[in-house]
Amino acid sequence: MTIQSQSPLPTLHIDLVVDTICPWCYIGRRRLQKAVAQRPGLDIRVRTRSFLLNPNMPDEGVDQVTYMSRRFGNEQRIGRILDAIEDVGRAEEIPFNFERVEKVPNSLNSHRLIRLSADLGRQEQIVDALYEAHFVDGRDIGDPWTLIDIAAENGYDSEMVQGYLEGLNGVEQVLTDNAWAHRQGINGVPTYLFEGGPALSGAHEPQVLLRLIDVAKELAGQTLLRDD
Repeated sequence: MTIQSQSPLPTLHIDLVVDTICPWCYIGRRRLQKAVAQRPGLDIRVRTRSFLLNPNMPDEGVDQVTYMSRRFGNEQRIGRILDAIEDVGRAEEIPFNFERVEKVPNSLNSHRLIRLSADLGRQEQIVDALYEAHFVDGRDIGDPWTLIDIAAENGYDSEMVQGYLEGLNGVEQVLTDNAWAHRQGINGVPTYLFEGGPALSGAHEPQVLLRLIDVAKELAGQTLLRDD
């Protein structure tokens, strides 16, 4: 999501706090991408930070129908919720396909893969791939072998990723990120944290995010002037 230019541009950092099993996080991420694209005069650097909506989820995940029934009750209500998400998704060019999603996975391993991709400087690509794999293709992003395949499809060395996921690499960092988010008072995702500026929770429209980008840019400029 970083905009490249041959000449130096003002830099703005945004932390985007998400969980990979949250459809609204997918929508919120897409809307932020649209907002960033409308500010080509800024070098906007987005960092994905981990939030675990279900920290006690079994390693193998939970059946989608069972999970949704526990959270939202009867089938009619679940249908309305999923239909509404699909409608919003279509407007953002996200073809949600909940019929393919058989389970809600434990998201820890997917966050570990995001952590690895950040260390390699390729976070944006893998985050998009994880959301598409889960919500469009119905793949189990809690399964390490599925994650290895997704990584390989995006140019990663399979053996390297396998070695990373077989150990405890990245676990502490993900849990630390999750704890940090709670200390910031974040109890829902997506949440946007603009450098030196406001925080915002919810998958807001690009126009709202643009206003906050502009506010953060102005505040950053004032800070630079004071430092001078």
